[in-house]
Amino acid sequence: MKNILKYKLVGALFLMGLSACDSDFLDLAPISQENSTNFYKTASDMENALTAVYGSLQYGGTYYSSMHVIGELRSDNTEITNPNAGANLQAVDDFTNDAVNSISSTTWNAHYQGIQAANIVIEKIEPVAMDATLKARYTGEAKFLRALLYFNLVRIYGDVPLVLQVITNPEQGYTFGRNPKEEVYEQIIADLNDAEASLPFTYGSAELGRATKGAAMALLGKVYLTRKEWTAASQKLRELIDSSGETGYRLMDSYGDIFGPMNENNAESIFEVQFSSSSNGEGSPFTNQFAPIGSGTAVVSVGNPLGQNIPTQDMEASYSIGDARKEFSMATSYQLNGNEVEHNYILKYSGTPAAYLDSDNNWIVLRYADVLLMYAEALNEISFQPDGEAFLLLNQIRSRAGLPMMGSSGSDPAYVLTTQQDFRAAVAQERRVELAFEGHRWFDLVRTDEALNVLSSKGIQDHHLLFPIPQSQIDINPGLIGQNPGY
Repeated sequence: MKNILKYKLVGALFLMGLSACDSDFLDLAPISQENSTNFYKTASDMENALTAVYGSLQYGGTYYSSMHVIGELRSDNTEITNPNAGANLQAVDDFTNDAVNSISSTTWNAHYQGIQAANIVIEKIEPVAMDATLKARYTGEAKFLRALLYFNLVRIYGDVPLVLQVITNPEQGYTFGRNPKEEVYEQIIADLNDAEASLPFTYGSAELGRATKGAAMALLGKVYLTRKEWTAASQKLRELIDSSGETGYRLMDSYGDIFGPMNENNAESIFEVQFSSSSNGEGSPFTNQFAPIGSGTAVVSVGNPLGQNIPTQDMEASYSIGDARKEFSMATSYQLNGNEVEHNYILKYSGTPAAYLDSDNNWIVLRYADVLLMYAEALNEISFQPDGEAFLLLNQIRSRAGLPMMGSSGSDPAYVLTTQQDFRAAVAQERRVELAFEGHRWFDLVRTDEALNVLSSKGIQDHHLLFPIPQSQIDINPGLIGQNPGY
C-alpha cells in the first residue's frame, strides 16, 4: 500500500487540479478546464486520477481531522478538557457550533473535493483505451470512494447536493441545490452495488489497502443498517461473513494486534485510510492531536500534544472489569517529571511521529468486528431469538475481550438477555467499547435514536442531530441552499 496509494500523492493532486478555482463555491471545480478535459488519455493517467481520489481521504476535512471530531468528540466518548485545544472543537463538543464554525465548512469542502476527484475518474475513464477489467476495477474503486464520501455527508448534514458530474467552472455549481437524503442514499446504494460487482476480494501485496468487494459489501450493510432496513442489512452482512474463505477476514487473536503502524491492513481490517509519515505531507496527525495538553514528551515524543480528543470518565467507566480492550484503547494517567498525572488519553493511535502531525497511523473505516456486531444487531431487530445466532456473534467479540458470555438464561443476571431490548442495549454497549475512538459512536447514537437521551446532559437538542450547512454555501447560493432547522 505504501507503494501504491501513498505513491506521489502530492504530485497526483497537483496534476488533477483538485484545488477549487473559487473557494466559496462547493470546492468542486478543478484549476482549469484544460486539466479536466485533456489530461486523461492513458491507463496511467487514470491510475494517477484514482490515486487522487484516495488522497482526498487524507484531507483536513475528511479523515485527517474532521471524522473523529464528528464521530467521537460530538458523542459521549471523548471531550475537550482544555480550552486551548480549540474553540471550534469545543463548540462541537458542547453543541454550540453554528453555521460559521470551521468544522462544518472544512468537512463539507473536503468531501466535495473528493467527490469531484471520483467523478473525474468515473467520467473520464470511459473513452480511455485500456484493459476492460482494469477499467471496470478503477471505476468500481472510484464509486466505492464516492459512496463513502456521500455516506458521511448525508449522515452529517442530511439533504446535500448530489453531484455526479465533473464540475469545470463555478457557474455550473450554482445549479446544484440540496437533494433529499433519500435520493442521496439511492445513489450511495447504486454506487456500492456497482463497486461490489467490479471489485476483487483481494489484491496482491503491492496493492493492499485498495477498496475491495468486501469493503463495498461491508459499507452497503452499514448503509442498510443506518436506514433500518434490517433484512437487507442482514442479507448483505451474512453474505460477506460467508465469503470469509475468499476474503480472509477474521478477528485478530489479540485486540492489540489491530492497531498501530506495524499492524495496518491486517486480516481484521476491511478498509483503512492510508497514512505514511515522512512522505510529502501524507502522515497522520492523531498521535499529536490526541495527547493531553501539558503532557510534553511523556505521551507523544515529537511535537506538541494538542488534547483535542480526550476520553471521558463515562467512557473509561464503560469498560467492564477484565476487559482486555481497555489497555490497548486508552490510558488514565502518565508519568511526568517523576510524578503520576491522572488524565485520560487515547492509545489506539499512539507511536513516535517522524515530525509534528506526521505519524504512520492509518485510520480504520471498516473492520470485521464491526461487521459481526452489525449482523447481530440486524438479526435482533428482525426477531429476538434466545441463544440464537445473534448471541453467537456477540459472544465472539466478548470472548476475545476476555469477558463472560451472554445468554438468555443463567445464574448471573448481568449476563442474561431475555428481551429484544436487552440484546439491543448489549450490542450498543459492545459497539461502544469494541469500536471506541474509531469514529462510530456519534453515528451509532443518531441512527439508533439514542442521541437525545444519552447526550441530554451535554445540552443536545433535536436540531443537533444534523450539523449546520456552512454559511458560506448559503451565502453564495441562497436560492437553492438553505439551512437546517434550528441553526
